[in-house]
Amino acid sequence: MASDTARVDSWLWAVRVFKTRSAATAACRSGHVKVNGERAKAAQTIKAGDEVRIRVSGFDRILTVTGIIVKRVGAAVAVEAYIDTSPPLPTPEEAALVPFRDRGAGRPTKRERREIEKLLGRDER
Repeated sequence: MASDTARVDSWLWAVRVFKTRSAATAACRSGHVKVNGERAKAAQTIKAGDEVRIRVSGFDRILTVTGIIVKRVGAAVAVEAYIDTSPPLPTPEEAALVPFRDRGAGRPTKRERREIEKLLGRDER
C-alpha cells in the first residue's frame, strides 16, 4: 500500500524501528521522536524527504524518509524506505572513557543536568 504520507508512529513500526506500534506511540508521547527538528506527536504525518530522529537506548538514530509504508514488511523491504545517517555507536574502549553518574547519587541539580546535556551534545540552546 503506497501513499504520499503516513503517521510517524505507524511508519516507525512498519520500518521495524520499534517492535510494536504502541511502543512507537509511547516514544512519540515521551518526546523521543523528532521530525525535521520538531518534537513529533504520534499522529503527525511524514512524507519522503523528512528527517526523523529517534532516541533509542540513549543514542540518536537519524533516518531520512525515502519511501512511505504503513504496513509492516520484511526487513529487506523496510531498509529501502529510509536512509540511516546515524553516527556510529561508540566502541567499548570509547564507552569506557565517557563519564557517568553513579547509581544512587540522587537526582541531578538543574546545573548538573545542564552540564550533562551539554556534555552529551543535546544542548537545545
